[in-house]
Amino acid sequence: MATMRAARLNVRTRTLEVKDVPRPVPGRGQVLVRVRAAGVCLSDVHLVEGILRPQYLEGDEVTLGHEVSGEVEELGPDVLTAGVGDRVALQAGQRDRAGKTLTRGVDYDGGWAEYALADEETLVPIPDSLPFDQAAIIPDAVSTPWAAVTATAGVGPAESVGVWGAGGLGAHAVKLLRLVGAAPVIAADPDPRARERALAFGADAALDSAAPDFTAKVRELTGGRGLDAAFDFAGVPVVREQALRLLGEHGRLVLVGLTDKPLEIRDGTRFSYLRQQVLGHYGSEPEHVVELVELVGAGRLDFAGSISGTFGLEEAPEAVERLEKRIGSPVRLVLEP
Repeated sequence: MATMRAARLNVRTRTLEVKDVPRPVPGRGQVLVRVRAAGVCLSDVHLVEGILRPQYLEGDEVTLGHEVSGEVEELGPDVLTAGVGDRVALQAGQRDRAGKTLTRGVDYDGGWAEYALADEETLVPIPDSLPFDQAAIIPDAVSTPWAAVTATAGVGPAESVGVWGAGGLGAHAVKLLRLVGAAPVIAADPDPRARERALAFGADAALDSAAPDFTAKVRELTGGRGLDAAFDFAGVPVVREQALRLLGEHGRLVLVGLTDKPLEIRDGTRFSYLRQQVLGHYGSEPEHVVELVELVGAGRLDFAGSISGTFGLEEAPEAVERLEKRIGSPVRLVLEP
């Protein structure tokens, strides 16, 4: 039996180990992808820590990695739209026959391996001009904020927007908000490196959210009317309460960062009077990944500045540790099996 190397997480013992496993064989409607790049996400860190747990995983072990790109290596029976050698990114998940949403690298094996199985409908063709490392991070790292901006919040031109947390998702949100014409785009982060990155990604202003004059500066930048939309990518209750206070009339607070802590609306009368909204957001739909690949191909987007470091597959535990400890304040770290 042919084998391959894979980074496997035991969700019961929370141990991550790179080891030999059987190389998968594509079934009906599936392809085998030679993985060229796989993103390291904070969700992967949370899985290792046990903060997140798979909902539908069969067994105790899973190959991590939901941000994946590569080349089609082998076709299973009845594959109609893919060919050997095709350059592809993989959707971060799919629905099963029962309608459950399954996440790659969480509920079934992902791309922290030399090869990955993928159903044909989860393949997204990528142009030759799009490097594998940049293609890999589009599902989730870019598609999640893109869906939050365009679908959940529906941000339009000249709307004033605040982005709390300029890490992997928030930094891309800044870039994407600029693309759709939001103005001003205000990034909020206590980390000076994150603020510098936000400016490089297109923010009109990057402020220290812990500074005493933070609220006054936001109101000044919005002409006193407050924010049309605020995005919480930090998942911190104090951030959400701060963002709520800065919303203007019809303002929307979009909750992208995950937390199990409650959100308190301290002035319910003001919230209702201004007809404000709190909107939950999670992930993206397949069309969002396709849209982003098309925008890259059209020259509207470039993610070269998003790759903060690359690692070999054997270095997966080190990459997780670097992201967990935010060593170097990375946007996205990428494994290259």
